[in-house]
Amino acid sequence: MARKKPGLKRTLALLAALPMASLGTARAEAAPPKKPNILFILADDLGYGDVGCYNAQSKVPTPNLDRLARAGMRFTDAHAPAAVCTPSRYSLLTGRMAFRIPYRSVFEGVGGPCLIEADRLTLPQMLRQQGYATAMTGKWHVGLSFLDKDGQRITKGGVDGVKQIDYSRPIPDAPIHRGFDQFFGTACCPATDYLYAFIDGDRIPVPPTGLLDKSKLPKHPYAFDNRAGLIAPDYDLEELDMVFLRKSREFLEKHAQTQPDKPFFLLHSMSAVHLPSFAAKQFQGSTKAGPHGDFIHELDFIVGELMRSLDELGLADNTLVMFSSDNGPETTSVVHMRADYGHDGARPWRGVKRDQWEGGHRVPFIVRWPGRIAAGSSSDQVACLTDIMASCAAITGAELPANAAEDSFDLLPVMLGRANGAEPRPYTLHETMSLALAIRRGPWKYLDHRGSGGNNYDGAEMKPFALPDTAPDAPGQLYNLVTDPGERVNLYFERPEIVRELKALLELSKVQGRSAPGAAQQPATRAVDDGG
Repeated sequence: MARKKPGLKRTLALLAALPMASLGTARAEAAPPKKPNILFILADDLGYGDVGCYNAQSKVPTPNLDRLARAGMRFTDAHAPAAVCTPSRYSLLTGRMAFRIPYRSVFEGVGGPCLIEADRLTLPQMLRQQGYATAMTGKWHVGLSFLDKDGQRITKGGVDGVKQIDYSRPIPDAPIHRGFDQFFGTACCPATDYLYAFIDGDRIPVPPTGLLDKSKLPKHPYAFDNRAGLIAPDYDLEELDMVFLRKSREFLEKHAQTQPDKPFFLLHSMSAVHLPSFAAKQFQGSTKAGPHGDFIHELDFIVGELMRSLDELGLADNTLVMFSSDNGPETTSVVHMRADYGHDGARPWRGVKRDQWEGGHRVPFIVRWPGRIAAGSSSDQVACLTDIMASCAAITGAELPANAAEDSFDLLPVMLGRANGAEPRPYTLHETMSLALAIRRGPWKYLDHRGSGGNNYDGAEMKPFALPDTAPDAPGQLYNLVTDPGERVNLYFERPEIVRELKALLELSKVQGRSAPGAAQQPATRAVDDGG
């Protein structure tokens, strides 16, 4: 006997009770939001005052960075995790302050091992777990293990250490062993350190063949920061950033052709504008601010070229672009640019690279995400480059384990304009190469030490910029950055209750092993050598 067909009301009721996925063609399932591509451009030693949109008195045009800021959000109170490169880069890649390792100094030549332990979750590894293709181009500087002919890690520094490398052996802790699918770049500062050769993956395909001939390099006040190391025949110190640009563009082009539906994370880590200021030949004499101004101009050009690649490949609309610097401007560049061209890369802050004062670690930070981040917006929320990891986790839906990203806070609500006045981080930690520490909460900044924590202001180069100490007997420094952004008046004795609170909070963050929410961690005890 034929079954009676259900009436219209019963049919509608049955459909309403079904899960959405079972409706088939009756109603298409809503597609999950597509994860954005992420491009992070990291400058080296670029100061807050080196960029036009941060400093109206800048003598170097930065039209591409200014355009990027107009298309997105400009953070005015963003900070590198440290006042020098190695710890800052460790912290960017892990979301964790480097003083927790602990590590002092920066790497040179064959210095290692890699500061990032093999079992530590990194930013690229987290994104790879979320389905991203990951790549890095340029300066690494977080330590590498180079092996000699016996397979032993080289511990000797300088040229002698480079001479011991067995180039037939892979680097066991290269970036491709820390979360990146691809890497092309250098071990340390590309134009500064003893090993002048490119690393592709975990090998050096074209080894050095002789000593660097410095007599053929430019001569100017910004040129004397490259050590007399060993150099490979394909390594041109004036064209390094153009090589890195070509490699990053090749990655973008290949990715768009072969994996258009797969999101990518690309970290483009520049040599510019770390001394020596060796701009590519096409940029030499391109500004009225000397060799260092030309180098900043080249950096800005590269940003523009990367943006153009995204546009041409149809990637721009779904790519989150972030730009920042690993610390403040170098002493020599600031001293000479101030004197010779009236340009101040640290403006308007006190201090420069290595210093705990704002000029040492307050950096440009620009983010662009079409359709998500309001164009032409700005934020005065305190931010740190450690926050990139938690922010990317929020963007991609990743869950951070308790033993990762210990100093990383989610900035996504700020970027999207949904913070509603809430502060994403209750306080911020700062460190120098000497492991001098500081803490910032609201307008108050406490330095748990005397002096700059970095540069020697009794020396000839820096003495003209020394400020009188208003509390010479104080063991620390306390500044109100709202009323005293230049950090001129030490309120250590005037506000002892603030000193006690901030010092206690700093000590608590050390004991707990983290500043971000989560379970307290045991403080690290692993000793790491200074890498030469």
